[in-house]
Amino acid sequence: MSLKYIIVDDEPNAVNLLEVLLSQVTDWQLLGKCYNGLEALEMLKHQKADLIFLDINMPHLTGIELAGLLPPETKIVFTTAYSDYAAESYTFQTVDYLLKPITLKRVLAAKHKIEAAFAQTLTTALKQETAPEANYFFIKSGKTIRNILLDDVLYFEGEKEYVRLVTPTEQLLIYRRLKDIEEQLSQPFMRVHHSYIVNTRLITKVQDNHIYIGGKQIPISNKFRDDFMALIKKRMF
Repeated sequence: MSLKYIIVDDEPNAVNLLEVLLSQVTDWQLLGKCYNGLEALEMLKHQKADLIFLDINMPHLTGIELAGLLPPETKIVFTTAYSDYAAESYTFQTVDYLLKPITLKRVLAAKHKIEAAFAQTLTTALKQETAPEANYFFIKSGKTIRNILLDDVLYFEGEKEYVRLVTPTEQLLIYRRLKDIEEQLSQPFMRVHHSYIVNTRLITKVQDNHIYIGGKQIPISNKFRDDFMALIKKRMF
């Protein structure tokens, strides 16, 4: 199994040791080594990792805090010298929990667990491809996993490394790219601007190259205007 991973730890010796141990028992691709959580977030803006080996006790942004900002499909192996955080760490997509000092035997055991977890994810995804399309989805917001009804979503707004999900009653920040969100959505959602995906069923009016939805005025960019107006004309009496 070919996986892409990064190592995040503020101790260079720990990073180097884990890199060596993993190279001895896997053929996975190391995307990079980060020495704090902020470096990891920056790297993940440009590269997609399947797996992160994540130290818990780090300055500026702890491993637990960073885990709450990761894309939900990214699996995590926590590495730490302390067992106190084990229960809290399994709130996330945690596959394993490695206590330091890490040994080759322990890394090999973790490898089997990791590959089994990814195999299960693939099996689940294949089953879902043939299942009826759901009208809801789950998002991770901080340490909480939320169930959101698609019918309630007014629009998604891209904001640098985050996406703002807006409903009539609340706004949630998701650590995803707007492009990733777009790929998972179908009608009635439509991209109308570099920064916006809207629920076309909830549009109140269209005027002067702007969409009005939930009290928000959203511009229609030239890039998406033709496709959007074609949809409008199909629905126009």
